[in-house]
Amino acid sequence: MSSTDRPGAVMRAAYYEKQGPAREVLQVGEVPVPEPGPDEVRVRVVVSGIHVGDVGKRRGYWGSTMAYPRVIPHGDGAGVVDAVGECVDPARIGERVWVYLAQSYRPFGTAAEYTVVPARHAVALPDEVDLDQGALLGIPGITGHRAVFAGGPVEGLTVLVTAPLGGVGRAALAVARRGGATVLATVRHADQVDAALRAGAHHVVNVREGNAAEKIRAIAPEGVDRIAETDLAGNATLDVEVLKYHGSIATYATSNADAPLPYWPAAFKNITVQFLSNDDFPESANVAAAADLTAAVAAGDLRYPIAGRFPLDQVAEAQDATEKAGATGRIVLDI
Repeated sequence: MSSTDRPGAVMRAAYYEKQGPAREVLQVGEVPVPEPGPDEVRVRVVVSGIHVGDVGKRRGYWGSTMAYPRVIPHGDGAGVVDAVGECVDPARIGERVWVYLAQSYRPFGTAAEYTVVPARHAVALPDEVDLDQGALLGIPGITGHRAVFAGGPVEGLTVLVTAPLGGVGRAALAVARRGGATVLATVRHADQVDAALRAGAHHVVNVREGNAAEKIRAIAPEGVDRIAETDLAGNATLDVEVLKYHGSIATYATSNADAPLPYWPAAFKNITVQFLSNDDFPESANVAAAADLTAAVAAGDLRYPIAGRFPLDQVAEAQDATEKAGATGRIVLDI
């Protein structure tokens, strides 16, 4: 019997009991080890991946509130299955996995020695993929996949990815290219062009050099079919200009939630705009994304640079670093 099987077993975890700045509300201490229920697995977490949604929930951005009196943060991570609930094959114990949505509609995320997730949210990680990369796939990766495939397959289509070097953008580039699309990316700095090409874009346009629409049209004379959009408010006018008739925008963020949109130009083109929130994608979309992302990272088509890593005791510093990392890379927490 392991220590976690004994009644009253505890583990080290980061948690907060009120929303606010990281250094004011995040604590590290001992909490009870969670037990897996039916159709759940418990994972011994090795690496916890952090994304901006974790920060937003802790800060109370976007109108988010705390549904639980205590929250262990972070939705993504990687580790080893160490216990299973009813209806789960015991052979999964010992399996290397990456997990996603650990803290969506649940109080305990991956910033802890153990977490419990639905069995389907613990995805087998191939031996050739290190746990760091597995820990970073999760919610950003699934969001990128959804932004590309929400409208169906992309074989033979032209897909434009904005912010291609962020957590969502890198995944979108990889899965769009693997899906058979011609992939364009837009960046805002000259030194990002080569990085976006290495990350999987076929073509890159620096929008700050001017004539962005003209340059995109030179690459895609008929217009692009789909756009994976990180800033709907900031890019809507350009998006509508370069989209084909009946094209679509899948947007997961915006710089201004109240900004007006170019309604009539979009209406005349019969453009579809799909708004994405990663906690509530259809489960079938999550499962498809998990399979495609695992294949992409195993093949080397998707790789996240790591801009910083921190021990559990420095979770506040890690979350603050996540807000500043941007396109430079991702932040991980060693458990």
